[in-house]
Amino acid sequence: MNAEEKSALLAPFAALKGRSFLTLRDYSAAEILALLDLAACLKGLKKKGLPHRLHEGKNVALIFEKTSTRTRCSFEVAAADLGAHPVYLDPKSSQIGKKESIADTARVLGRMFDGIEYRGFGQEIVEELSRYAGVPVWNGLTNEYHPTQILADFLTIREHFGRLKGVTLCYMGDARYNMGNSLMIGCAKMGMHFAAVAPKAYWPDAALRAECAAEAEKSGGSLTFTEDPLYPAKAGAQVVYTDVWVSMGEPEEVWAERIRDLSPYRVTLPLLEGAGEGCVFMHCLPAFHDLKTETGLAIYRKFGIDCMEVTDEAFESGRSIVFDEAENRMHTIKAVMAATL
Repeated sequence: MNAEEKSALLAPFAALKGRSFLTLRDYSAAEILALLDLAACLKGLKKKGLPHRLHEGKNVALIFEKTSTRTRCSFEVAAADLGAHPVYLDPKSSQIGKKESIADTARVLGRMFDGIEYRGFGQEIVEELSRYAGVPVWNGLTNEYHPTQILADFLTIREHFGRLKGVTLCYMGDARYNMGNSLMIGCAKMGMHFAAVAPKAYWPDAALRAECAAEAEKSGGSLTFTEDPLYPAKAGAQVVYTDVWVSMGEPEEVWAERIRDLSPYRVTLPLLEGAGEGCVFMHCLPAFHDLKTETGLAIYRKFGIDCMEVTDEAFESGRSIVFDEAENRMHTIKAVMAATL
């Protein structure tokens, strides 16, 4: 890719240069679609084996206070493909929040790196990094939001259905945290029909629900909150989505409560089949669908269940597009980095 081709590819993103990617609340539907288009283009180049080193010689810091497989690999491969050099900082490799404040860390790293990724705890941390760094900061996951995952989800949905607008997505399980929040925000902006299918205590925050309802009204989408575990079948959902029942950092003591409350909302193959022939299953991973993990085996020994949020039958079925979704983490993260560096 020559200089002229690079310039033409990035020209539509001049307004995003230097901008952080912290939550989809900060991005318009048009900007989200543009990032998806860029991701699709970069994915096409990758599949053809064509180099696309758009940011040769730049350096990015990857701060991981919570470990990850997909997010770390996506950022590292994406950076390398773009010609940038990633530096991984795990909880033991930096003094962030311990011996050095968030603001001081941001001001140091911002002078050494061209962009910073953060994956960890409260949203206020990534917001403060962005405020002081002077370079783009990307949210790899916080307790409240997971915007890079939603871009991957939307690229996958668009690849499968040819559109986002009008698609019905039902989120099963605990919708109070980053995945439920971010899917609701994204669906509301993109004119999709979002449903949180869970006990009322597990629905997203009321203020955020109201904000997203206003967005959905403008976009032609809709929001539904229901305790009926059969709702996806009744609504003819195109996408049934779930996530683990206990988030990273939560104590093991909550497992009994979650299993009791959320077992009726486990995704099964009959539920997917009831939603219609075209209904697909999505999950941001990792998933507890069998006994092949330490956690899954421990839960089986303690509670006698061989799966949690999704059955192995549903996970391994032809309706599951979770690995397309996982791959698209890298392509969409690459698009965010390419557009904002």
